[in-house]
Order: sequence, then structure tokens, then C-alpha cells
Amino acid sequence: MGIPSELRDAWVNKRHSYTSMMAASPNEERIIHSNNSIREAVPEGFKAAAIYGVVAAVPTVIACRVIPWAKVNLNHTAQALIISTASIAGFFIATDQYILENARGNTIGKHGKSM
Repeated sequence: MGIPSELRDAWVNKRHSYTSMMAASPNEERIIHSNNSIREAVPEGFKAAAIYGVVAAVPTVIACRVIPWAKVNLNHTAQALIISTASIAGFFIATDQYILENARGNTIGKHGKSM
């Protein structure tokens, strides 16, 4: 079942012959560069965000467990929610900051503009 290999190969070769005759778009290089920079920025932003999330959570954990008012008036669920909120906020702030910093650097580098 399916397409015989000879027909498939002929179709692929015909398709490649059409693409070699087509003129390249002037924006194609910019699009490729943009996609590559996004692929680089997201994992680096995630790493930085994980670190910032932990850094934001540790002092919050200590504050919830050590401060007498928090120990008396906040049950474990409230303490966990406060800790999670601080950690998630640190995570998203760091990710956003890193990705925007990379995007700004790429824009400045591409267009030669200074801030």
C-alpha cells in the first residue's frame, strides 16, 4: 500500500528542481536567524528561571517557618501557597527577563541600533 518508491522519488526530485529555480526571499535569512535565536533563548531562560525560582523560594520557606506570626497564623497549606507563589513569580520574571534581553540583543546586533 502507499506510493511506490519510484513515484515517490520522482515526485521528490521534481519538487527539489522547482525549489532550486525559485528566488530566495530577502527576509529568509532574518527568519532563520530569529528562529535559531529563539531556540537558544528558551532553554537558557528556563535554566535561569529554575535557579531564580529556587532562590526566591528558599528565603520564603525560611520566613514562613521562622517568623513567629507566620508559624501561629498560617497553616501548612497557606505556607505552601505563599512559597509556591514566590517560586513561580521568580520563575516567570527570570524567563521573561532573559528572553527579552536576548531579543533586544539580537535586534540591536542585526540593525546596528544602540540604546
